[in-house]
Amino acid sequence: QVWGSGGRSHSVDLTALGKHGEVYTEGPFACLAWSRSETRLLYVAEKSRPKPRPPCPWDVPGAARLAEEDEDEEGEQFVYRGDWGEALSTRSVPVLCALDLESSSLSVLEGVPEHLSPGQALWSPDDRGVVFVGWWHEPFRLGLSACSNRRSGIFHLDLARGRCELLSAEHGAACSPRLSPDGRRLLYLEGGLGGPHRQCLHLRMLTWQTRQSVTVLDVVQEPTEAFAGLYAETLPLRCWAADSRRAVLGTPQRSRTDLLLVDTEAATVTNLTAGLPEGCWELLTLQWDLLVATCSAPHRPPSLVVAVLPPAGRELPLRWVPVEDAPTVPGVTWKTLTVRPPCSGQSPTAHGAQAFEALLLSPTEGMAPHPLVVCPHGGPHAVFDARWRPSMAALCQLGFAVLLVNYRGSLGFGQASINSLLSHVGEQDVADTQLAVEQALRSEPLDPHRLGLLAGSHGAFIALHLLAREPERYQACALRSPVSNLPALLGTSDIPDWRYASLGLPYSFDRVPRAEEVAAMLLRSPIAQVARVRTPVLLCVGARDRRVSPTQALELYRVLRARGVPARLLWYPEGGHALAGVETEADVFGNCARWLLRYL
Repeated sequence: QVWGSGGRSHSVDLTALGKHGEVYTEGPFACLAWSRSETRLLYVAEKSRPKPRPPCPWDVPGAARLAEEDEDEEGEQFVYRGDWGEALSTRSVPVLCALDLESSSLSVLEGVPEHLSPGQALWSPDDRGVVFVGWWHEPFRLGLSACSNRRSGIFHLDLARGRCELLSAEHGAACSPRLSPDGRRLLYLEGGLGGPHRQCLHLRMLTWQTRQSVTVLDVVQEPTEAFAGLYAETLPLRCWAADSRRAVLGTPQRSRTDLLLVDTEAATVTNLTAGLPEGCWELLTLQWDLLVATCSAPHRPPSLVVAVLPPAGRELPLRWVPVEDAPTVPGVTWKTLTVRPPCSGQSPTAHGAQAFEALLLSPTEGMAPHPLVVCPHGGPHAVFDARWRPSMAALCQLGFAVLLVNYRGSLGFGQASINSLLSHVGEQDVADTQLAVEQALRSEPLDPHRLGLLAGSHGAFIALHLLAREPERYQACALRSPVSNLPALLGTSDIPDWRYASLGLPYSFDRVPRAEEVAAMLLRSPIAQVARVRTPVLLCVGARDRRVSPTQALELYRVLRARGVPARLLWYPEGGHALAGVETEADVFGNCARWLLRYL
């Protein structure tokens, strides 16, 4: 539907036109872009497939085919078609589509090379072409969710000539093209291929007329006080200021997510939100130099705020005006802890002694010392920023303190920190988490005899290692989508490349594991140490998880039960890796909270 000041002007049933399959409304491929003339809309949908012919009652093996045109479809119904993995299982062959509102005609754009999956499209400055991100999908697709290291490029498709031109590096991972208001500059993000599944990124800018690209912001190895690097998955859809020189974007900066103003000509960065009490800022849009954003903190749900961007050079201090304010939630306080690993060679890299952080949420009610719930994040290349998380605030209101650990390898602390975890998973991340726990116990009013673990995915991997290392230390453990058996994931996960990269091993599409590599993965796996676990464990898994097979938890559950350890398995038939959805999230939280209350 298209609406204007006079009401609804157009209503088109796109699927009924039969030109394509399901429209992509979210995820890395999705877009909905106006042409400059506002007469055409650009979007992405699944490529249309011929519907299988319904079987006739007289179809028998060896019977003659009914019609010559059925020959191509014969036997095609159950052919395997690759998709883009976890959370993208219905995304296989995306196509670019253009809807002409004046003629009410719909066309699937031609000219996109066969080896590319297109997405994130926008119109070129003259409306005669389309700029899009193309992901290489040969020889097969690897999982794309939370993976910024997949080969992709920024392309221009000339609609008149049908010519497709690569605008970014040949061997890189580029995304988020954003055209300046004057149509002269194209901003985009670019990262490296392989290695960490998420990373610190370059901010690149292309001059449209000359097709020349420059690096505006480079990868940051070691963070400074002013700038820790770019880690955003995407740029805001509208990030340019009216002057077509400055842009605003949000990115993790250590344990915060801040809004940064980038001067693309001077290649300088100004942090617009540093030092403000809210720990997470997200830009919704920037139009006519009006910034619209949300801000939140661990004890404060998101508030809607606006600000006018001042002229260049006079941006600070920026005056934020609340539009819809959210009050602070009672019973919760928070602080950031800085943790410094010892220099004793815990990690053999030169980076080994760099500090990391943890967020501590504490209840204001009840008698201290409080029981502590320890939460290492998943990923592992992710971050717990200081945003509002209802489940964590709820645990505080139930009387628990909560420690969110950003161990080395987390986003927001420089590329060297991310790289330091490669080949040290199951060691450095586990030691860092335990170090954060020890520091919190020393410095805060916490009960060392009432410790629990609450984590998911790679965080659950860390938690299981902690249970095996110190069997008497933790009294309760609740895990979501746990990683427990690394070699078993080689054939079941949508990201088999990460299993190699995490151990510092090279990956290629035709890779077959060697016996010694499988042995090394098993030695790093919690399942190999499960005989030492004594702590009651709750396991929550989604039957449709493509990232970490639910059979990982099933294997763990069976071994724990056989050894007499209290264990419970919750199996969500429609759940994916994130166990998302209101009903599922509510059930998972309720069960985890009851488990922690029971054993702590």
